[in-house]
Amino acid sequence: MNSLSVPSAPRLLPLGDTAWTLEFGDKIDPALHARVLGLAGALALARESGDAQFVAVVDVVPTFRSLTVHYNPLLADGERLGEDLLHLAESAGSASQVGRQWVIPVCFDEEFAPDLDDLAKAKGLSRDAVIALMTGASFQVYMIGFMPGFPYMGGLPAELEVPRLASPRKAVPARSLAIAGAMCSVYPWESPGGWRLLGRTPVPMFAASEVDSPSLLASGDRVRWQSIDKSRYLEIEAAIGAGRFDRQSLLPGVA
Repeated sequence: MNSLSVPSAPRLLPLGDTAWTLEFGDKIDPALHARVLGLAGALALARESGDAQFVAVVDVVPTFRSLTVHYNPLLADGERLGEDLLHLAESAGSASQVGRQWVIPVCFDEEFAPDLDDLAKAKGLSRDAVIALMTGASFQVYMIGFMPGFPYMGGLPAELEVPRLASPRKAVPARSLAIAGAMCSVYPWESPGGWRLLGRTPVPMFAASEVDSPSLLASGDRVRWQSIDKSRYLEIEAAIGAGRFDRQSLLPGVA
């Protein structure tokens, strides 16, 4: 008997009168996300080639398990576009290429990591062991949401999975590395939040000056954290503030 599960057919769901959502499943799963990225890639190629079917598409938003396609209703018949998108979703398959591979510095000093010691104690681990688990893992960016540049990343080691704080903080410092449940993220801006704070990166997650790609990370990217001390953190922060830091330096083999 073949024990391999057959992928479910994508569902076409209306989102108002100017968007369609193509849904591939109902859970957070790398295989489902690969299908989301496969459709996103196929649609990007179709748009780049000037395919008249998709001339009305104005924005594409990938999530854990679905892809939302926004379109200009003055340039296309919405029902027809939905049918074309569904056909494309059925034939697109899964993404065959991974996204960019980032190595991002993080300082785990106590002043930047108010929840690290408590997490280590709760898990029966040393502080260094928690840091080693964080820096030894590869995190996959599933989606950007909650606020501009906020990456939802899977890949947190099971030993570190932990619920959100019972009482959220009123203000989480910008660029804080955080975990909750089985997810990892970085707060791009100061904001309220209930995730556990384990460190801080000097690297902005969102930069309006980067016109083509203001969000540092994108769905499909992978991230590894590199532990740095506070002096190096301050050096990088100063370089960024002076406009002397190139984000491409965080992509090994590219810079």
